[in-house]
Amino acid sequence: MRIGVIGAGAWGTALAQVAAANGGPVLLWAFEEEVVQAINGTHCNFAYLPGIALDPAIEATGDLRQLASCDALLVVTPAQHLGAILNKLPVKDIPLVLCSKGIEAGTQRLMSEVAAAVHPDAPIAVLSGPTFAHEVAKGLPTAVTLACADQALGEALSVRLARPQFRPYLSEDVTGAEIGGAVKNVLAIGCGVVEGAGLGQNARAALISRGFAEMTRFGLARGARAETLAGLSGLGDLVLTCSSASSRNFSLGKGLGEGKPAVELLADRRTVAEGAFTAPVLRAAAKAAGVDMPITDAVCSLLSDELSVAKVIDALLARPLRQENGH
Repeated sequence: MRIGVIGAGAWGTALAQVAAANGGPVLLWAFEEEVVQAINGTHCNFAYLPGIALDPAIEATGDLRQLASCDALLVVTPAQHLGAILNKLPVKDIPLVLCSKGIEAGTQRLMSEVAAAVHPDAPIAVLSGPTFAHEVAKGLPTAVTLACADQALGEALSVRLARPQFRPYLSEDVTGAEIGGAVKNVLAIGCGVVEGAGLGQNARAALISRGFAEMTRFGLARGARAETLAGLSGLGDLVLTCSSASSRNFSLGKGLGEGKPAVELLADRRTVAEGAFTAPVLRAAAKAAGVDMPITDAVCSLLSDELSVAKVIDALLARPLRQENGH
């Protein structure tokens, strides 16, 4: 199975490294010509994954048409650009493994819904879980959820991508895998705020727990399974990104907690903090579904500079007392 990867950011490059680890050919599409030249000429992606020697089996290209020769495509573009990129693919029935985490602005569609609208004949899978790109590229161990409604395709992809240090767990719950990945990015911003504002480890643990309750409420309302949300692509990814400055979303929140303006923090970034784009879409989708998500609301208020950090914290702490029922 020849694997193609769409998107040569840190995560796309790391996944190409995983797919090439057994010597199988991997075609990696990059938007920037300098990235293509660097990967092909030096076997390194200096722009997005510096210091990692890439497998020689990885070939970079700037031409999406070349991906027509692949048997499956890992799609690792920024979530808000996924539809536009897929629309440029010349072949419409190649299996798509969606590795981007977010909800489309305007439509409130999950990435699988975006892909299905553009490529209705393409089988779709979702790969998600606790994965910092630099650790995966170095061969450090992790496990991920590989969700696919087509069991045979899921098994074939799992065998192709599995490594001793990269362990996929199969699921049929595509919706659950996607919602976990999208919501955790927003919650990671909130945990970064806790760090930046110096609120302590107790507050972070409480926010992770109550954030997971928000994720579960929203996920169940959208048809996800509770066990998926409690798995690698939900709780597992949430714990990782809410606990380390290696997370782009966490570091964005840390800056907000330190009192820096959102517009300044977002402008000074080469890579995308997906949670900043997902947060307002998630808030609107939750409102439409009648789901209470106060932490998400608080993150939105900070990103739009509606409220100061102090006022957001006061508002969360002043919420009415209630029973803890897991949701």
